[in-house]
Amino acid sequence: MKKIDDIQQFLLDENLDAAFITTPDNVFYVSGFKSEPHERVLGVMVFKEAEPFVICPLMEVPDLKASGWTFEAVGHQDTEDAWEVLATAAFKRNVPLQKIAVEKSHLTVERMERMVELFEDATFSRLDEKLNSLRNIKSEDELVKLRKAAELADYAIEVGCKEIAEGKTELEILMAIEFEMKRKGAEKMSFDTMVLSGPKTASPHGKPGDRKIQKGDFILFDLGVVYEGYCSDITRTVAFGEPSEKQREIYETVRKAEQAAIDLVRPGVKARDLDKAARDVITDAGYGEYFTHRLGHGLGISVHEFPSITGTNDLELQEGMVFTIEPGIYNPEITGVRIEDDVVVTADGVEVLTKFPKELKIIQG
Repeated sequence: MKKIDDIQQFLLDENLDAAFITTPDNVFYVSGFKSEPHERVLGVMVFKEAEPFVICPLMEVPDLKASGWTFEAVGHQDTEDAWEVLATAAFKRNVPLQKIAVEKSHLTVERMERMVELFEDATFSRLDEKLNSLRNIKSEDELVKLRKAAELADYAIEVGCKEIAEGKTELEILMAIEFEMKRKGAEKMSFDTMVLSGPKTASPHGKPGDRKIQKGDFILFDLGVVYEGYCSDITRTVAFGEPSEKQREIYETVRKAEQAAIDLVRPGVKARDLDKAARDVITDAGYGEYFTHRLGHGLGISVHEFPSITGTNDLELQEGMVFTIEPGIYNPEITGVRIEDDVVVTADGVEVLTKFPKELKIIQG
């Protein structure tokens, strides 16, 4: 498996004995096994000089094998100490275990203390940055899945727009979207779907509820769909009835800001330059104080992953990177607007994966 080979090469390059990968999304990336273990122990142990193994709840071993994992499957029962099971399986390899790389951003203090106790001769280093760098550049197979996830997200926005009607609640529209996504065969939504209307659009992470749609509202959809383990993330804002002049102005400012950032995407450009391009448009229009978050985030197996597209990130874009571009203006006195697309850096520019139109859509009802 190429991902295992990549980790083993990292161990060789860094003179490390083993790596223990524990984030469920990273376990899936490396092994192909998708699991949500809750409080139970899940991980992939990769060795410089021995075959890897996956440790997971015993009841999930058949699912692990069915996922295509061909190396050892180490199952632990709920009545066992899973960390003792892990250590026993590792020491059976009869290889040095003095330098181990772990996901320090994921392991709790309690779990890290258990590893220190069981691997008493070991020192522990960070694996996080290496996994970020591996996942940062998508393969063509990954891009195929991301394109399909984006296509489903486009359709979800279309469904949402058709559901808009005076007196219908945000939750009623949300349920119609998610039902249709399930009918289409979507694995699940990437995150909790947002349908916000009227003054609630001015809350970037607002919660859908029983508010009824009214004429004159802007309605903000923020949603994503998971396809074969890969996420999409799209935001569109539409008008129900004729918008006011100020609503139009805010919408057009956000649309221009997003396009300014998209137009800049190509290899070698710094992440911070994208944020600045969008933010300058919004600031120049007099709405700078109402753009209160970063421009975007990495996208793939996780809906939020490396890198962060902020005004302080000097990271240079590379071909194969996938991330969101999502500027917004949130003025509680007028309206909130966010427009978000998923983009991939190509050899000479950008491919926009989400394609639902961005001209202001006015639904007359």
